[in-house]
Amino acid sequence: MDRRFHQRVRGVAGTGEGATRLLLVDDDPGLREVLRVDLTDRGYEVLARARADEGLATLEAGPPIDVVITDLNLPGESGLDLCARSARARPDVPVLVITGHGSLDAAVAAIRAGAYDFITKPFDLDVLEVAIARAVRQRRRPRRPSTAADDPVAALAGDSPAIAALRALIERVAASDASVLVRGETGTGKELVARALHSLSARRDGPFVAINCAAMPEALLESELFGHVKGAFSGAVEARQGLFQRASGGTIFLDEVGDMSLPLQAKLLRVLQERRARPVGGTEERPFDVRVVAATHRDLREAVAAGAFRADLLFRLDVIGVDVPPLRARGRDVLVLAERALAAHAARAGERVTGLSPAAAERLLAYGWPGNVRELHNCIERAVALCEGDRLEPADLPAAVQEAACPARAADPLATLAPGADAAALPTLEEMERRYVHHVLDLTRGNKTLAARVLGLDRKSLYRKLGRWQREDGAA
Repeated sequence: MDRRFHQRVRGVAGTGEGATRLLLVDDDPGLREVLRVDLTDRGYEVLARARADEGLATLEAGPPIDVVITDLNLPGESGLDLCARSARARPDVPVLVITGHGSLDAAVAAIRAGAYDFITKPFDLDVLEVAIARAVRQRRRPRRPSTAADDPVAALAGDSPAIAALRALIERVAASDASVLVRGETGTGKELVARALHSLSARRDGPFVAINCAAMPEALLESELFGHVKGAFSGAVEARQGLFQRASGGTIFLDEVGDMSLPLQAKLLRVLQERRARPVGGTEERPFDVRVVAATHRDLREAVAAGAFRADLLFRLDVIGVDVPPLRARGRDVLVLAERALAAHAARAGERVTGLSPAAAERLLAYGWPGNVRELHNCIERAVALCEGDRLEPADLPAAVQEAACPARAADPLATLAPGADAAALPTLEEMERRYVHHVLDLTRGNKTLAARVLGLDRKSLYRKLGRWQREDGAA
């Protein structure tokens, strides 16, 4: 690594406020002293401690600390305990965790306990320095107040409990630099979630670079991600910078990462571990500084079990998981999104379509939307083009949407009763609740976490209800 790189990294870290002060906690005296000397030589002020309790005492009563660096395996209280207590006592101070290859699950637990990032042994000091600079930059950069006009989360429109919970999760997760795996069906808006995470983060002024991993062959995808040198392959008439380099200082979005081939998965894992990428045909690895947000419509845990996806790469990507609800689980959000899409497409096409007729709204609510929000936008664009009046009518909608059954009749158990039926045949409130809960579980394909959000319950309450009903069925 050349001198200019170290100067650039320290320039980002210091921001003109004096030497960056590090608290280093490691019980290995040899490693602790090597790191202390090397980091001091690079211009940092380093306070070294051997135990978690000593580190916490320094953090609470000593001089101001910019970044904590701790090993996970410490005598007495662990590095995980240090992360949790530090997050409570000094939430403004980022914690970097050092972990061995065999304890990635513990590193993930540390992120969830409040750690900012983790670095896997053995590591290069340049990699650690990039992580330090990234952590200090996030700590010192002021958060901009958001307004209704520029709030990226506002694009995730709707009033349903599921989408409200998603917006709240994005706002909590955005401040971290940990990798995020966005899970959801095709067309639910996973890239919109990634852009919201970037725009609310300390990296907002850096680039947002997106790539669809399913849209190109393996060799081309490798070149796009990591770059190539001149003459690396036929047609490589000049060197090309990879997306990881271009995204440095910002966020890289790996869409449909579950479609990546196993050989390329292995190369991506190494790049994420080392925080360096080697261009195709090159010999020199180049450092980068990015936050990784990946997305998939596949169940990657099932893919791991089937041997189609690497478990260690899943650990790296799924530090924080974000589930995007399907449109069919968002209730009347369909109409909110439809009205927004209608206004946008009508303005673009110069059409005087001002809204939805009640009958058209009924059909939109009834349809299952297998293509989710993307399908809804396509549907509204088509309807605006065909509409001859000032409101969309059922005849303007695609045939599949026109033929959808009224949701009130399809989901309401009372709709099956004929007028004047015996009141004794009516279901009890308990039975209505039970049917509705199972209806929502069907809509979310058994995802209890997502179902709880849609129902406005916490997961424990939902599990208690399901457990009670299961016991009652067994007793019967």
